Amino acid sequence: MRFYGFEAGEIASPRTGGMLRLEVDPKLAWALAHPEKFPVDLDRAPRELLLRVPGLGVKAVDRLLLARRVRSLRAEDLKRLHVPVQKVLPFVVVADHRPARAPDMQRAVAQAAKPVPEQAALF
Repeated sequence: MRFYGFEAGEIASPRTGGMLRLEVDPKLAWALAHPEKFPVDLDRAPRELLLRVPGLGVKAVDRLLLARRVRSLRAEDLKRLHVPVQKVLPFVVVADHRPARAPDMQRAVAQAAKPVPEQAALF
């Protein structure tokens, strides 16, 4: 939370009973709950918003900010900057990529979602 600027109420909202979703990571859950914020233009978005994009960490955002000073970012630039492209592309706009509408975003998220953990039996 301290690196990405989230408040506790944003991640574990009262709508979910104050609990985190187990099948997706907290940044992804927040992005799904706030579709009005996405897609984010990587060439124009402020640092604070870039930090909230699923798949982008602090180091990746710093590298993106430096790279966009030189030229407009493209999908292949994300690979060179060691950004997890499959995770990031549904949420961002770059010069050669614009994500599909929200239903396709949901499908991309479903592919990235982890299976729900299940308690193993001892006996």
